[in-house]
Amino acid sequence: MRTAVELSWRLLRGGGGNNALGSLLTLAAVAISTGLLLFAVGADHAFLQRAHADAWRHPGKPAANPSMVEALSTDYVRGKPITVVELAALRAGAPVPPGMTRFPKPGEVWTSPALARLMRDLPAGRLAGRFPSRAGTLGRGALVHPGELVAVVGRAPDDPAMTADRGAVERLGTTGGPSRVDRFATGASWSAGVYLLLAGLASVLMIVPLLVFGGAAARLTVARRDSRLAALRLVGATPGQVVAITVTEAVLTAAGGAVAGLVLYAAAVPPLTRVTIAGGGWFAGDLWPSPLVLAGLLAAVPVLVGASAVAGLRRVVVGPLGVARRETPPGMRAVRVVALLAVVAAFGAVGGGLTGMGRAGMIVLMVFLVTAFLAINFAGPWVVAVIGRVTVGTARGPARLLAGRRLVDDPRSAWRTVAGVALTGFVAGFLALLNAHPSAGEPRDELRLAVPYERSAAVAEQAKGRLAGLGAGVSVRRIETEGGPPAAGAPVTPTGVVTVAVPGGPAAVDRARTALTGLVPGKVATTPADDEVTGDFLVADLRTGALIVLAVSFLVGITSAGITGASAVLDRRQTYAMLRLAGTPLSVLDRARRQETLIPLAVMGGGSLLTGLLFGLPFAQGFGLSGLAGLAGFVVLGFGGVLGASALSRPLLRSVTADPAPRPD
Repeated sequence: MRTAVELSWRLLRGGGGNNALGSLLTLAAVAISTGLLLFAVGADHAFLQRAHADAWRHPGKPAANPSMVEALSTDYVRGKPITVVELAALRAGAPVPPGMTRFPKPGEVWTSPALARLMRDLPAGRLAGRFPSRAGTLGRGALVHPGELVAVVGRAPDDPAMTADRGAVERLGTTGGPSRVDRFATGASWSAGVYLLLAGLASVLMIVPLLVFGGAAARLTVARRDSRLAALRLVGATPGQVVAITVTEAVLTAAGGAVAGLVLYAAAVPPLTRVTIAGGGWFAGDLWPSPLVLAGLLAAVPVLVGASAVAGLRRVVVGPLGVARRETPPGMRAVRVVALLAVVAAFGAVGGGLTGMGRAGMIVLMVFLVTAFLAINFAGPWVVAVIGRVTVGTARGPARLLAGRRLVDDPRSAWRTVAGVALTGFVAGFLALLNAHPSAGEPRDELRLAVPYERSAAVAEQAKGRLAGLGAGVSVRRIETEGGPPAAGAPVTPTGVVTVAVPGGPAAVDRARTALTGLVPGKVATTPADDEVTGDFLVADLRTGALIVLAVSFLVGITSAGITGASAVLDRRQTYAMLRLAGTPLSVLDRARRQETLIPLAVMGGGSLLTGLLFGLPFAQGFGLSGLAGLAGFVVLGFGGVLGASALSRPLLRSVTADPAPRPD
C-alpha cells in the first residue's frame, strides 16, 4: 500500500503540465460539487432547526395531569405577523419555555430582540400598548429566524384569555388552544411540515445532479489515465497494484477538493443568511449540518470518487493492450432507454393520484424524481451514440463528420459534458408549471372580530368607545356558519362579525389594533390581508426556492460542461495534434468540438425538459408567463452557458495542437 501511495504521489507531482491541469480540473469539480452538496444538506438541516424552534408554540393535545395552559394567536404590525404565545402555570414545576430562563409570571411579557426594537421605535399606541410590561428577551431557542416578532405573555389560569376558546383546530398554524398540557409540543406544525417537505423536494432536485457530477469528476481525463495505467499493466503491474494506484490518486485529489468545497461553502454562508424564506433570514449556525453529518460528508466524497474511478478500470485490468491501441469499446444496449421509458410510463400511471396523498404522495414523488434522474443519466450515453451515428450519416463537412465520429467512439465522455445541463432541463420543466400566485389585493384598512351574534352589538359599542378619535366606522354583519353547511338536525349558531373601517393608512390601522387588544378575550382583530400573509409567504417562498434550485442546477450544469470539456481536450490532445500535423485547420477542429457538445445537448436537453414537464403536470397551477419565461430562460442560459464554457477550452485546444511531436504523459 505504501508503494502505491508513493507512486500515486509521484504521478501527481511529476506527470507533466497536462497531468497537473487534469488533476486541478478534478479537484475543482469535486470542490464545487462538495460545496453545493453541503448547501443542499445544510438547507435541510436549517429547515429542521426552524421546525424545532417553532414546534413548542403550538398547543398539543390536553394532558391528564396538565402543568400549564398554552394558547397561540397571531397579531400584526405594519402588515408583519407577531406570534403571541400565552402561558399560565397550573402548578409549580411547569416546564421552562425554550429561549427563556424561567416560566413567565402573570402580567409580564418576554419578547424577541426584533420585537423589542420595534416596540422602542414605534409609538406605544401602535404596538407596545398591546402587551404588559417587558420582563426579558427571548433567546435563540425560541426563534425561527433572527428577525422574527415573538411575544410570550404570562397569564393567570383563570384569565379570560386562557379560558376563551379561540379555535381548537389551528388555521395555517396561526392560532391554537387554549390547551391544558404537561409539556411543550415537539412535532412539526402544519406550516413547518410543509416547508420540510418542500425542502426535501428541493434537495432531491439538487443532490441527484450533484452526485452525477461528482461521479463524472472521478472520470475526468479518464482516457489519459487509462493509457498510463495500461502501460503499467503491460510492464508487469498487477491488477491489485493498478487498483491501488487509481484509488490513491483519486482519493488524494478528491480529499483536496472536499476541503476546498468546505472553504467555498463557509464563504457562502454569510450571504445565504440573508436569503428570505417564511418572512425572514437564517441563523448562520442552522445552515451548517451537524458535526457528525459534516464529517461524514467530507469523508464520503473521496470514498465515492475513488469508487467511481475504480468502476472504470475494467478495461485496463482485463485488456490493457486494447486500451493502449485505442480500441473502441463495445456498444451499449437499448435497455438503457427502455428503463427511462418504463419510469415515465410508471409515473404516468400513478402521478395523477399523488396530489391527494399528502405527505405520502410527496415521498412517492421524491422517489420518482430520483429514479427519473438516474434513468436519464443511464440512457444518456446510449442516446448520444445514436445521435453520433445519425450525425455521421448526415454529415456534409469535415467538422460535422469529426463530431459524429467522436460521439460514436466515446458516447460516455460526450454525455458527461452535457449531462449537467440536460438534467437541469428536467428541473426547469418540472418547475415551469408550478405557478402559484399570491392573493389578490385584500383590504388592509378593515379590521374584523368574530363573536357570537348575540354579543356583537355590545362588542361594537365597546369598540366605538375605544376607537374614539380615530374616525373609524364600526358595523356588524351576521353570518350563519363559518365552516360550511351544518350537519343534519344540528342547530345553526349565528356569528357576528364586527367590522372596523379605519381611515388614515397603516399607522392608523396599527393604533386601532392596539385599541382593540383584549376587547374579545382570545381574539385578535385582523384584516382580510392578514389572513393571506401565511399563504403569500408560501407562494413567494415557492418562487424563491425554484430560483435557487434552478441556479444551483445551472451552476452544476455549466461548470460540468466547462470542466469536462477541458478534460476531453486533454484526453484527446494526441489525436488533435496528429490531425493538425495532417493538415486539418484548427477552425475545423474547434467547430467539431463545439458540435459534439451542442448536438447532443439540443436533443437530450429538450427531451429532459419534456420529461420534467410531464412529471410536473399533476401539480400544475397553470402555464402562465412566468412558466414560459422559465423555459425560455433555460434555453437561453443553457445554450449560452455551454457555449461560454466551451469557449474557455479553445485556448487549451490551440495549446495542445501546437506540439509537433505529441506524446502521452
